[in-house]
Amino acid sequence: MNNLFTNTGSSSFTEFLGAYAPDLLPTRAQALAAPVGDQIPHATTIVAATCAGGVVMAGDRRATSGNMISQRDIEKVFRTDDYSCIGIAGTASTGIEVARLYRVELEHYEKMEGRSLSTEGKANRLATMIRGNLAMAMQGLVVVPLFAAYDPDRDAGRIFGYDVGGGPYEQRQYHTIGSGSIFARGSLKKLYRENASAEDTVVTCLQALYDAADDDSATGGPDVTRKIWPVVAVINSDGFRRLSDEEVAEYVQGILDARMTDPDGPTAPLR
Repeated sequence: MNNLFTNTGSSSFTEFLGAYAPDLLPTRAQALAAPVGDQIPHATTIVAATCAGGVVMAGDRRATSGNMISQRDIEKVFRTDDYSCIGIAGTASTGIEVARLYRVELEHYEKMEGRSLSTEGKANRLATMIRGNLAMAMQGLVVVPLFAAYDPDRDAGRIFGYDVGGGPYEQRQYHTIGSGSIFARGSLKKLYRENASAEDTVVTCLQALYDAADDDSATGGPDVTRKIWPVVAVINSDGFRRLSDEEVAEYVQGILDARMTDPDGPTAPLR
């Protein structure tokens, strides 16, 4: 058996893959002759917010190619281990590959070292992977994820944002990425409540996605006729849990009922 498989010399699966089969790395693809711009489907809006003892992440389901809807039910929120997840915005295909590779990266480290990375370690490993994609990002294949995790050392949820050069930048309370991020962030700014329950924070994140879809054509709102709902995940001391479509549909229906009488949604009380 090739010694490379039994003694990699590193706990990083990405480094192992780079040594054995670098062509399989999404960040080692050959640079393009010209930017591809809007020709490749792009994932759009992701929101995350901390709650009492954890964190919530939610993403819409639309992917766009320029002014065209290329997919109505794409998934942009991915479990990466028992206590973390990432959401992707930017070039959809590359983002999905990065998410899958990052999940294997964390699994590989745990098997090699016999323990999990710290929350900061997980955030830094993802930063390294994003930095490796910089050459492709300069060609228009930008991947900008949002990382969220439950930190057992703090008994709290944590959120990390990135730029195309890597980062990471820890965000307090909430953060958004994607084309509708400015509208979602404005919504979170007025509705977010520190240490709110997970259920209330889920509603807050869904309201933010609704507001983003209301003003950003690339962000998809809940599709009632096709029964396509946002992807919502809650991470706390019990681990990662993706809400079922039935659960999300119930939350969404409450929001839609309220918006029938108040189209602009709830407002924050003045203090």
